[in-house]
Amino acid sequence: MTDDVDRAATPVNPAAPDRTRALRVALASLPFLGILGGAGFANRSEPFVLGLPFLMAWIVLWVVASSAIMAIIYALDPANRGSQPRNDEVSPR
Repeated sequence: MTDDVDRAATPVNPAAPDRTRALRVALASLPFLGILGGAGFANRSEPFVLGLPFLMAWIVLWVVASSAIMAIIYALDPANRGSQPRNDEVSPR
């Protein structure tokens, strides 16, 4: 086996310090605050944004932004770091 496969199979040490945890928690709370907290701010029917009332456009914006935020959180998560085995290699189980 190659070193790449061995490193990919090595579990992440849960006792290791995680420097991005606070950032990931803050990013994960943004969609909640944006949709629920911002609903009071955006609760009006005028102006129309792309033909939608402002509140509906606000919610659609946060649903799309939530996907981008979750992609950033995924990239920052240390459990997702490390090399992955190539398609032609079999990972040990």
